[in-house]
Amino acid sequence: MITYITDCFDGNARARLSTRIGALFGQSPTVVAADGPDPESFAALTLLDCLRSLELLGEDGHPTITLLNIAPRDGVWPNGVPFCFFWHGKHLVASTFNARVLSLVRRELGIDHVYVTDIREAVTAAGFGADEIEKIATTQFRSLWYLPLLAKWVADGRRVPATETAVPEDLEDGPVVSVVDNFGNCKFDCGPDPIGFAIGETVPVAGRSQDGTLIVTDVTCYRHLTDVPRGGAGLIVGSSGTDFVELVIRGASAAQAFGLRTGDAPLRRTSVEYAA
Repeated sequence: MITYITDCFDGNARARLSTRIGALFGQSPTVVAADGPDPESFAALTLLDCLRSLELLGEDGHPTITLLNIAPRDGVWPNGVPFCFFWHGKHLVASTFNARVLSLVRRELGIDHVYVTDIREAVTAAGFGADEIEKIATTQFRSLWYLPLLAKWVADGRRVPATETAVPEDLEDGPVVSVVDNFGNCKFDCGPDPIGFAIGETVPVAGRSQDGTLIVTDVTCYRHLTDVPRGGAGLIVGSSGTDFVELVIRGASAAQAFGLRTGDAPLRRTSVEYAA
């Protein structure tokens, strides 16, 4: 089973990624679009959810491979951040070395070190020629030309030059909306304690009106979605992460009602900040 979480997900990109991975592994991946205004937060929660979904199988199950590419060209690294890999049990993750993307597996699963690779060094060690090395190292689409190769080499047990590196602590002061699901539920990147969640109590939630005006609403905390009055808003312990909190409206879209998107931070007590 191969899952590819990426912010490069248009039809052309999906076709190339699926074809290349199919040629390498003999099976095409499930390509997951990290879209919206905050793809890093979406990718962080989705990666954690993928790894947590491997628990409680009732049997050993099959090893999985998860690839993750969120590589903004921020000028800090030449041609974007490097790529890394790590194992979670028998399950392989090959990813961009992005502190925010790795923040939740660091916090929730204790994955505080990964193996960071240098593209030129890794491709040279694999025996590619000079022209091929140059193409793979300098391409704009490294997540096509290099990341699948890295995953294949590691999965096959081949030696890949890499440096064990600590995952930096993410400096974001959350909580933020990481995922808006198809029901319009807003999934946050934290559990109940950081927001003062208590059954029956209220928490102030900031939202946008249709004209963009900031509106703060006191929203009651409930144990389950079925406890939320129909048509009413509630904060519940939802389905993602490690009992992470969700903002819901039973029977309607909380994202639409509150004007929220991924990256928004409507639960911050001292300041309400939104993604640009």
